Parts: sequence; C-alpha cells; structure tokens
Amino acid sequence: MRTGLFMLAGVMFAQTPTISLQDALARAKQYGGQIQSANFAALQAREDRAQARANTLPSVNAFNQFIYTEGNRTPSGVFVANDGVHVYNEQAVVHQDLLSLMRHGEIRRAMAAEAIAKAKIEVAARGLSSTVIQDYYAIVAAQRKFGNSQTSLKEAERFFDVTQKQEKGGEVAHADVIKAQIDLQQRQRDLKEAELAIEKARIALGILIFPNFSSEFNVVDDLAEPTELPLVDAGAAAAISPDIKAATAGVQEAGWEVSVARYQFLPSFGVDFFYGIDANQFAATGSGLSDATGRSTLPNYQVTNRQNLGYSAQVTLNVPVWNWGATRSKVKQAELKRDQAQLDLSLAQRTLKSNLAVANAELLAARGQLDSLRSSVDLAAESLRLTVLRYQAGEATALEVVDAQNTVTLARNANDDGLARYRVALANLKMLMGSL
Repeated sequence: MRTGLFMLAGVMFAQTPTISLQDALARAKQYGGQIQSANFAALQAREDRAQARANTLPSVNAFNQFIYTEGNRTPSGVFVANDGVHVYNEQAVVHQDLLSLMRHGEIRRAMAAEAIAKAKIEVAARGLSSTVIQDYYAIVAAQRKFGNSQTSLKEAERFFDVTQKQEKGGEVAHADVIKAQIDLQQRQRDLKEAELAIEKARIALGILIFPNFSSEFNVVDDLAEPTELPLVDAGAAAAISPDIKAATAGVQEAGWEVSVARYQFLPSFGVDFFYGIDANQFAATGSGLSDATGRSTLPNYQVTNRQNLGYSAQVTLNVPVWNWGATRSKVKQAELKRDQAQLDLSLAQRTLKSNLAVANAELLAARGQLDSLRSSVDLAAESLRLTVLRYQAGEATALEVVDAQNTVTLARNANDDGLARYRVALANLKMLMGSL
C-alpha cells in the first residue's frame, strides 16, 4: 500500500510543470486577456479597412416590391401617383459613386487605424510581460526567503538547545531559555509566512500563464546564472517600440481624417443602373391588353403582349451649398486631432528615452549593490557564529544572540531581494531593447 502511495505521489510530482522565464512570457502572450482583447481590436480594424475598400466599388442590390392600390375603375386606382392597381418591382440595382474612385482617404485612414491596433497588441504584450517578470521573480525571491526561514529556524532551534543545556549547568538564568523559546516561535511563524508568500506569488503568476487558473507549478531559479548587460541604443529601441509605432500610425490616421473631412466640400456624382420588371403584371411579357404608355392612359389606348423586362439608368450630381459651417467645423476638428496626434508622438519618443535612462540606471544600481549584499551576508553569518561562541563562554547575552540572528536573516533576505531586483531590471531593459 505504501509503495502505491509513493508511486502516486511521484506521478503527481512529475506532472507539475517547471516554468522558465521565457516559458512564462510565451504562455502569457498566448493566454493573456489583454493581448486577446488587443487582437480582437486588430481584427475589427481589418474589417473596417475591408469595408472602406468595398465602399469604392460598385454595389449590386436586388430590389423586390409589390404595391397594391385600391381600384376605382381607372388604370392607376385611387392613388394617381401609382402606376396601377397592382405594381411589381423586381430589379437588379447597380450603384457607383464615381468620385469615390479618386478618394482614397477612407481606405488609408482605415489602414492607419489597423496599424495602430496591431501596434497596440505589442504594447499590451510589453505591459503584460513586465507584470510577468515581476511576478516570476517574486516567486523566486519568495522561495529563497523560505529557504532562509528554514535556516533561521534551525539556528533558533540550536540556540534554544544551547540555552537549555546552559541552564541545566547553572550557567544562565531561565530568562535566557524563555528568550530563546520566544525567538524560536517567531522563526516558526516566519516560516509559515514565507510559505504563504510563495503561494500568493504563484497565484498572481498562474492567472496570467495558464488558460485555466492553476498555482501548481515550479519556476526556475536563475538568480545565480551569469548575465551580460545589453547595449543601450535609443535609436534601435525607437525603431522597434510599439508605443512609437502606434503614435506614428496615429499621426497618419489623423492626417487622412483631415482629407476625409474635406471631401464634404466636394460634390458627389453617382450612377444607378436598374434592370428588371416595374409593371402591373409579374411577367417579362404582359398577357392580354395593357396600357400603352403607363399611368393615366385611357382604356382605348391599349396594346397586347407589352414588354415588361428592361432597364433604365440615372445620373445624380449632388452639390453642397450651405450647412451652417458644419463641414468647416469637422475639418477644424480633424486638424486639431492631427495636432494632438503629433504631440502624442513627441511625447512617446521622449517617454521612451526616459524609460531607457531609468531602466539602465536601475540596472546599474542593482548590479552595483550585489557585492555589498553578499558581503553583508558573510559578515552577518560570521557575527552570529562569534556571538553564539561568546554566549557559550558567558561573554554575551541571549539578547545579543537573537539580535545577531535577526541581522543575518535580514541580510540573507536583502541579498535575495537585490538579486531579484537586478534580474527584473535586466529583463525590463532587454524588453525595451527588443531582445527579450
């Protein structure tokens, strides 16, 4: 039975995935809700472009209509505006706005909007990647702090054992045992808190990298792996920056928006072609006697087998004359949007340079502290060892030992936080440079 349980536990452990930072970033791009929303926006923008292109091409519609008018013993019936008591319309209608062939603003505006939507996918991906990097190294740091808590607990247990032995030998008071026991209980609580911190960090990352929520996974601790600093090149970063791509496309879209607004000053010129039936009988050729020329024809002007199937065409020229300045206002509004888009582009360029400078400064600062943090850990550990020896020799107090234990725990945690900070800064700078 025990063997079976061990085998089941082994299978469950084997199924727990181990996620590297690259795996986490790839999973986030696949399952992240922000990116999926941006993808939907890009797909909608593509359909807008297709619709704008279709609007420049001829349209074909099938027109189907039946009109019944109350009869009054005349060909047209009660309503003289109608063509007869029964009217059947079955026509194919072809419409083309001839001037639209020369107006490409709508299409290019839609193309620019599509480019913005695509760039925003990358913007969303970068924002999500930054969150993933933070959450990933939060797990790594939490795991290291859990290990530090385990080490601190063992040190506290050894000191508690030392105080008990010292008390039995009559070398220290019972107060030292109580102090060591309080410190031991605190270390036990710290261990539980460290375990909770790991679980919370896994939950935060699991939401982003799995299609269905899961916190059952492990991460790769790469804090000790050697690294190379990326080359900071503002020009190269600007060339691949999705924020600048989106802002540039925004300027283009706003420019075409001005052109589209100005189109309303121009006349529209349309052609319509009709082919089908517009008759009092639903037939290509009428049967029996029918009016020779249509409505209001006297009964003695009739023909047999009248042809109903045929075509007609019309040309429409609509010239704008006066609309109380609405068109001029739309043009002005579009020009203001263009100016705003140019300002946004300038701001995006300055923001990128600022982000690069901040990320590089953060990376250099974090890297510069690593040696100092490691040295502090070594010094704190040596201080704890010497303080315990002095306590056993009766030259130090229990309070000094507990203080040394706290110092070494803080130093270890600070060192792990410094390593995680350096890795986060490195990943963020690489992301800005497009190498991550």
